[in-house]
Amino acid sequence: MIMKGQKISDRYQIIKAIGEGGMANVYLAYDTILDRDVAVKVLRGDLANDEKFVRRFQREALAASSLTHPNIVEVYDVGEDHGQYYIVMEYVEGRNLKDLIKKRGKLTLSEVIDIMLQITDGMSVAHDSYIIHRDIKPQNIMILENGLVKIMDFGIAMAMNSTQLTQTNSVMGSVHYLPPEQANGKGSTLQSDIYSMGIVMYELLTGKLPYKGDNAVEIALKHLKEPLPSIREELPNIPQSVENIIIKATAKNPKNRYADAREMHNDLLTCLDESRENEEKIKLPYKEFSEEKVKAVKKEEVKENPKEDKKKVEKKESSDEVLAKQITKNDLKKQNKLLIVLASIFTFLIVAITTIVLLIPALTYNKEITVPDVSGYSVEDALKTLQDAGFTVASDQQKTASEEIEVGKVVKTSPLANTKRTKGTEVTLWVSEGDSKITLENYAGNNYLEIKGKLEALGVQVIVEKKSTNDENAEENTIIDQTPKEGEKVSKGDYVTLYIPEVDKYPDFTNGSYTYDDVVEYLKKYNVTVTKVEQEDSEHSPGIVIGQSRKKGDRIVSGASIVITVAKKSDTAEEPASPDSCEESGLC
Repeated sequence: MIMKGQKISDRYQIIKAIGEGGMANVYLAYDTILDRDVAVKVLRGDLANDEKFVRRFQREALAASSLTHPNIVEVYDVGEDHGQYYIVMEYVEGRNLKDLIKKRGKLTLSEVIDIMLQITDGMSVAHDSYIIHRDIKPQNIMILENGLVKIMDFGIAMAMNSTQLTQTNSVMGSVHYLPPEQANGKGSTLQSDIYSMGIVMYELLTGKLPYKGDNAVEIALKHLKEPLPSIREELPNIPQSVENIIIKATAKNPKNRYADAREMHNDLLTCLDESRENEEKIKLPYKEFSEEKVKAVKKEEVKENPKEDKKKVEKKESSDEVLAKQITKNDLKKQNKLLIVLASIFTFLIVAITTIVLLIPALTYNKEITVPDVSGYSVEDALKTLQDAGFTVASDQQKTASEEIEVGKVVKTSPLANTKRTKGTEVTLWVSEGDSKITLENYAGNNYLEIKGKLEALGVQVIVEKKSTNDENAEENTIIDQTPKEGEKVSKGDYVTLYIPEVDKYPDFTNGSYTYDDVVEYLKKYNVTVTKVEQEDSEHSPGIVIGQSRKKGDRIVSGASIVITVAKKSDTAEEPASPDSCEESGLC
């Protein structure tokens, strides 16, 4: 279990846990090298012990890191640290589509089209590189406050295809969007992602899933055998052009689906156009369900040819001829029966194999149990409680400060209390060493490197962030603020944020490339006013800035002013007026 404050590969400092899943635990972390927040997914122990899965996970995650698109969560890094395999990704603040559906129910048509356009646009980049996601579902699609959609988990989803996952949340979460070919044990193609996107679109419009069942096997069989419910019966006002997209995307036969995400994206672009208002319901060109049957040879098919009858000489057949014909008919009957038996056996084997493939995960599923809350227990009592619940307890205990829990008693466990884990999972006890909190001083005015070193020596985790300030005298590496404040207490492993001034400096406006308008536009974001414009003769073109009252390298302070000098224009040209107020300069 990764703990708060721990560093992965001496670079990614864990801030807090932000999610747990069947495959990985997710943490918010701080990249100490590139000075940014990131999301770190650490593989669960059972998968990390599968060498084949780990190799594929690393290979596929590295392939996914090549994908760059606004609608795809960027993969920054993949690695291993003390047996823990992790993937570092862009940190996205938002909610996944599943949570949005639970809160809102069905979405409006325009919202759904916008979301699907973003999903298919991102997936187009992946499909262009023939990268298949294999696990498109609302849980793997984030939506930000500004409406931007982000597709997650490319590396993990692709690696997942090589292993039999038995966790209930993994199977049940994905089976609702499972393409028929995957349910039937066949490999994935680009069209597999198309099917899953079609199911997601159906769910966004209706607020519910098309196929439901008591278990994963039942739902998978419905994907194989049952037609998708008509969305226009559910929502009569939905244009036929929109239903046609869902029909084509969710076709049972992959040949009837879009070739890739780009083709589906292009169809979505025009589905609400007036020219498609009276579009007819789509008819799929290829058969959706396999209807191959072995037909027994009918008796009529073995009748003698009438033309040959005319050529026969009218005479009484000998006993040998009658017997020969009878033998031929009996052989045909036996052959027909054999074909029927073989066809029955073949059909039985297909059904049996499909059932076994789908049932193995359900039958081999190791039930998850809840980690008991043993905070406040003695180590001996906690050990007995956890073992009675079916867990093993690590021999090495961790120490942590606590104001509430007395010395020697359990503060918490890893994994945390009330989380689900499989039977036999190892649990680590965190034992109180009493109150060893540190009282913070006022660090303003000190060099941040000095204070950072002192606090880290006491076991405190330090984050340094830049902050804008109007104090012209604040030095670049000097602390101007802190969180928590002076007088507050922190424990070992807690975080203290030190703020240093965000120093922006004036560029050289006189390098021959700036005009008066360029300077005004540049300084607008800093709320700096050009209060006066002087003119002088110069070899530069008229209107080019040739002088500035604030020197290159001087610090830019919000609310300040500046005087600039421009090359003199001809006498007939209109001179730039010096603004008399901030209203006239457009900087208010």
